[in-house]
Amino acid sequence: MNLNIQYNCLNVDWNDVSEILKKVGMAYFEAKMHEKAFKNSHTVIFVFDDNKLIGFGRAISDGSYQAAIYDVAVLPEYQGKGVGRTIVDAILKCIPQCSFILYASPGKEAFYEKRGFSKMKTGMACFHNSEAMRTKGFIK
Repeated sequence: MNLNIQYNCLNVDWNDVSEILKKVGMAYFEAKMHEKAFKNSHTVIFVFDDNKLIGFGRAISDGSYQAAIYDVAVLPEYQGKGVGRTIVDAILKCIPQCSFILYASPGKEAFYEKRGFSKMKTGMACFHNSEAMRTKGFIK
């Protein structure tokens, strides 16, 4: 693997972003929607193996004391090789003064616990499609 980390949205094929999210079973939209989300984020991380996009993540933040991590995804064939850790660690280092929240895909909580995240006792959510999120195991 020849990993390259990119901290901006230059030359990203947004169709690849949609496809990777689809392959890992996360919510995905048309390419333009992901482009808008990433370009409006405080911090973006894209990881390439040579020129192939293999993973990414982003954070929305006030840049002062709060941030939320979203869309951390790694192609299945690259999972378990430290790519996800690289993405999360890079996001945390970009805004180290912030407290971070996120919601993990069900079954992926241990990955984030290894990065120093803890389960919240008072976390709440109001999802656009709450029934789908309930079916996926995100809410009770």
